[in-house]
Amino acid sequence: MTTPNPTTAATIYVLDPGVSRFTARAFATGLLASMGHNPSFAIRQFSGEAKFASDAPEQASVRIVVQSGSLELSDQVSDKDRREIERTTRSEVLETSRFPEIVFEASNPTMSKGGESLYWANMTGKLTLHGVTQPQQITAQVSVTDGQLRANGEFTVRQSSFGIKPVSVAGGTLKLKDDVKVTFDLVANKKV
Repeated sequence: MTTPNPTTAATIYVLDPGVSRFTARAFATGLLASMGHNPSFAIRQFSGEAKFASDAPEQASVRIVVQSGSLELSDQVSDKDRREIERTTRSEVLETSRFPEIVFEASNPTMSKGGESLYWANMTGKLTLHGVTQPQQITAQVSVTDGQLRANGEFTVRQSSFGIKPVSVAGGTLKLKDDVKVTFDLVANKKV
């Protein structure tokens, strides 16, 4: 008679936004795309937790909450352009007053070991953006040390899947593509 394995106690890691990096980049298209630029935004306010057990990595889970109004243009542009791009992003694209949070939740990823304390994680979670929840696929490289979990990777968000109409200016001769690339390097410390 075999004894069932005891439930693995996962360690909880809390996201540290002070050392983590989260960016979103849009890409110009249209007749005048060569004169436009591909705006890149730093995501400044976010929080989250991850649960991870090295002897059962496939039982990991993560929840991240981003304050949608915290996106700041990180490109070198004039103050006037910066104010206009950030205003448009907050009021017309993300509608931050109506939808103040962007939430990603995932659990039970497919994990493969990449080395000592190093894993590749493939997860399909739920992304809630602009009041719409859709499945979101993310692949990340995850390293786990004694007191810290670090995950980095990138994924693409299709704005129209979340009811967002990509920005268009100059009569449509310059507009942003539907897909936005999100890049992350997240550091989380063991909860004490």
